[in-house]
Amino acid sequence: MNHAEQPIETLARPDGGCIAYRRLVAPPGDRRPGIVFLTGFASDMSGSKASALAAWAAARGQGMLRFDYFGHGQSSGRFRDGTIDRWTADALAVIDTLTTGPQILVGSSMGGWIMLLAALARHDRIAGLVGIAAAPDFTEDLMWDRMSAARREALARDGVIHEPSKYAEAPYEIGRALIEDGRRHLLLRGRIDIRCPIRLLHGMADPDVPWETSMRLVQQLASDDVILTLIKDGDHRLSRDADLQRLLTTVEELSNR
Repeated sequence: MNHAEQPIETLARPDGGCIAYRRLVAPPGDRRPGIVFLTGFASDMSGSKASALAAWAAARGQGMLRFDYFGHGQSSGRFRDGTIDRWTADALAVIDTLTTGPQILVGSSMGGWIMLLAALARHDRIAGLVGIAAAPDFTEDLMWDRMSAARREALARDGVIHEPSKYAEAPYEIGRALIEDGRRHLLLRGRIDIRCPIRLLHGMADPDVPWETSMRLVQQLASDDVILTLIKDGDHRLSRDADLQRLLTTVEELSNR
């Protein structure tokens, strides 16, 4: 069987929008869990980690799904209108509609937060979680808490502010709704009732999400099967060849359980 990845397709949403996705469908009878990749803030499914994982899954004949959230990549919507609630709903929509059986969720940065929220909502479908510089609660801890009084006033007044990005020419458009909605989904303040196997990868040279965030996450997770791997010279993206191989090895370990 030629296990080729399908072209980009779209999933219609009730509000008239659409989610762009690419999917590898496993052969009939395959018992391994599928893989769902959840991208980071303002990233998309064409990134190096998602692409490496898709190539690896294709070579193994394993099911995989990657997609763009609302306002990201080739999906509909304005980025500035996105919220954690909306992006989690997108993740649940693709899991419910485009996958069958148990799934391993792989979440990068913000995707690590979405991954956790999706696992809480669909615990019976989740075979494992892999977080890459997972950033739960980032809207509060890494955005709001670091904003000057002037930036907070501008956000309240204008509904949006523009923040420079290290990863793109255009600045991020941060909407007030993102901050306000994020507060309804904070996880690190209490016990996180997820009990599946969990693997976390985090660079200690990450300038965007402190590695201590993953330490906090380990402490709050209910699962006993949690392993945190710290990469001393690793940055936020963890996209070097060695980083990508570590990711593939980690996903393979969970897939073969």
